[in-house]
Amino acid sequence: MWRATVLTLFPEMFPGPLGLSLAGDARARGVWALETRQIREHGLGRHRAVDDTPAGGGPGMVMRADVLAAALDAAAPADDPRPRLLMTPRGVPLTQSRVRSLASGPGAIVLCARFEGVDERIVDARNLIEISIGDYVLSGGEIAALALIDACVRLLPGVMGEEASGEEESFETGMLEYPHYTRPREFEGREIPEALLSGDHGRIAAWRREQAEKLTRARRPDLFERLKAWSEPGGSRS
Repeated sequence: MWRATVLTLFPEMFPGPLGLSLAGDARARGVWALETRQIREHGLGRHRAVDDTPAGGGPGMVMRADVLAAALDAAAPADDPRPRLLMTPRGVPLTQSRVRSLASGPGAIVLCARFEGVDERIVDARNLIEISIGDYVLSGGEIAALALIDACVRLLPGVMGEEASGEEESFETGMLEYPHYTRPREFEGREIPEALLSGDHGRIAAWRREQAEKLTRARRPDLFERLKAWSEPGGSRS
């Protein structure tokens, strides 16, 4: 079973959307498990403090390394094989390939930071892998953790109705996904592209690839350039 353990100051934010739709159904069927841990249980003093002022001065507060270490150690023993992730905007990007790698493992331990972030020493002391879901800043790591877990859970065997449903999605092929259409054939003067109604599987596949390339070139030129590099002799996706 794929297991997610989330360390947070706001456990009431979970399962949230993870309790609904595909993820919620899969959790109810025992395909994966979710556990939340309240970091403040390991806080210091009468007020269970989890943060302190930043060394060297500056605005905001920083989550303490000793408190986070106690929370992490209580949540999982040293021999727990699951990767320990820290959701932070300075982390490595959460890509589809990284999601697929996480989904193929035993699960994840996810630390949700708040305030100005965490004491850098906890990152090294507990081998945390810093993960970012985009070039923007959230109030905390919880929303990022929800996104990461949902992306992983939907790839677990038995979660999606058809295995093929995830094979042609955006980023799986290195490109954005092609446009989709369904009934009615005509909507407000706009018709379904003729190629999709031809019944010619080769023509349909060619149209979809052309549209995917067009969208990727226009909206994500960085992905398109990377795709071209992969396609060149000696190119690699690694």
